[in-house]
Amino acid sequence: MEYLAIKTEDGAAASIESDLRELGLAARKLANHAIKLGGGGGIGFGTTFFKFLASIAAIYLLILDRTNWRTNMLTSLLVPYIFLSLPTSLFSLLRGEFGKWIAFIAIVLRLFFPRHFPDWLEIPGSLILLLAVAPGFFAQTIRDGPVGVLICLAIGCYLLQEHIRASGGFRNSFTQSHGISNTLGIILLLVYPVWRMVLRFL
Repeated sequence: MEYLAIKTEDGAAASIESDLRELGLAARKLANHAIKLGGGGGIGFGTTFFKFLASIAAIYLLILDRTNWRTNMLTSLLVPYIFLSLPTSLFSLLRGEFGKWIAFIAIVLRLFFPRHFPDWLEIPGSLILLLAVAPGFFAQTIRDGPVGVLICLAIGCYLLQEHIRASGGFRNSFTQSHGISNTLGIILLLVYPVWRMVLRFL
């Protein structure tokens, strides 16, 4: 009986060791693929793709909140999230003359024609204004650095936790009306910061 117990323990230990070896191999493969996709030294295709994905998800959630997904969550946090995750090409376009003109028109409409300025334009207007007037320190150093990634991660985690709590649990967050699209949209917010952190620590 003692021999059988020792043999079983040895078998379990060998199985665990085999599983750990496989996990190590999978982690090394993931690291190699991440480095190739990340383009080694600079921001590669993977990072740009996930930036676009995260920005589209944040804009989608913002539109949803302004139209038919009325929630008590602090969805205005999506404005700094979009500011920090917007791909460089779009960010540069909206920080240039084009963005300044949009911000100028939005301010003029808000000041002189408040009755014709719809409520749903408040947050998009704030986003354009933030993009146009943000100091260079925030636009370059914070946005492209680890602080910006951590802020995006914190916003994504907060919104996911609040959404799950408001839905009455993780399972309910998928089964309610528009549940799958809302939950997946919030989960996609986490993809970009997690990817950047994986690239940073590999």
